Amino acid sequence: MALLRAAAAALRRRARVAALPAISPFPHTHSSSPSPSPAPNPPARRHLITLSRRSPCLHPPSASAAASSFYIDRILLPSSFSHPLSTSSRDKDTDKDKEDNIPPPAPASWVERWLPEAARPYAMLARLDKPIGTWLLAWPCMWSITIAAMPGELPDLKMLALFGCGAVLLRGAGCTVNDLLDRDIDNKVERTKSRPFASGALTPSQGVAFLGAQLLLGLGILLQLNNFSRVLGASSLLLVFSYPLMKRFTFWPQAYLGLTFNWGALLGWAAIRGSLDPAVILPLYTAGICWTLVYDTIYAHQDKEDDLKVGVKSTALRFGDLTKQWISAFGAASIGSLALSGYNAELAWPYYPLLTAAAAHLAWQISTVDLSDRADCNRKFVSNKWFGALVSSGILLGRLAS
Repeated sequence: MALLRAAAAALRRRARVAALPAISPFPHTHSSSPSPSPAPNPPARRHLITLSRRSPCLHPPSASAAASSFYIDRILLPSSFSHPLSTSSRDKDTDKDKEDNIPPPAPASWVERWLPEAARPYAMLARLDKPIGTWLLAWPCMWSITIAAMPGELPDLKMLALFGCGAVLLRGAGCTVNDLLDRDIDNKVERTKSRPFASGALTPSQGVAFLGAQLLLGLGILLQLNNFSRVLGASSLLLVFSYPLMKRFTFWPQAYLGLTFNWGALLGWAAIRGSLDPAVILPLYTAGICWTLVYDTIYAHQDKEDDLKVGVKSTALRFGDLTKQWISAFGAASIGSLALSGYNAELAWPYYPLLTAAAAHLAWQISTVDLSDRADCNRKFVSNKWFGALVSSGILLGRLAS
């Protein structure tokens, strides 16, 4: 580097002192020398050119210096040369790096691939492209219907099918109500600003009409149950319609969601037995509520920064750095309540190994989730369908073996 600086200085001195008949960019010891010094290698030549052009000059450039500059620009400077300090060059490199770091787009869901364009916003509104919510709503129904079966018998398959369809419809209706009430919030939250109302794909009046259609279909399912179940099922609508407002008033909307999402634990038993057995059903309902507090608190950590900005509340904000301790306690309460419900229902021994496996799955979720990583929170949240499947399998085997 010192040699290059010296060479650049020599070139500037020659340009100021005398006009040379031939311009040479390479240093030599004396103008009368019969042969010039060996030319530097190409990288050195480029640095020499850069230094000679960028160094400040104390005197106005002479005609010789201008000729030298012309010679350097037109002859020695490669057309592909980019100045190492060039801002435009750095900007281009930075832009390229940003393009390289952009994650690939998420794969299109079946809704985008198969449904007509006019139907897609309604399917998105009902979250048909994200079935995890339907699974989480359906599992407590399946637990209750299966545990209500007679010892040694399979659960009522017709009831399982009816409640499965009901879970799709009720979950869609709940999401429609939620999006209607939250449309002024959803467009401020990164994860929800593409929802149909927030993005303008649907108007509120279209949403209300769609909600009416879902409730009408849900009523058709409810009417196939006994009278006690009809009253019990209709009473759940109060929870469905009021849940979206809870995040505005309390830090415990996840607990209220637990009351709503696990109503099927009461309704499934009632549909089979025509009444409720508190010794079996209340622990089952409590287990579902505590389970919901685990998975939905993990889910809420995806939006905690946006929730703070828009002023809505959640258990993720309430628990803060103590989240894992809180959800560990709720997880333990859920497993304990499931064990008590199975014991009171006189389920046989196969229930308990599978309940232990479900407990291990819940412990894995809580211990490994990175609450500062949105993608990991979502992965752990979605994995709860397997928790529900393990519990349901345990109840089924326990009932068949009893």
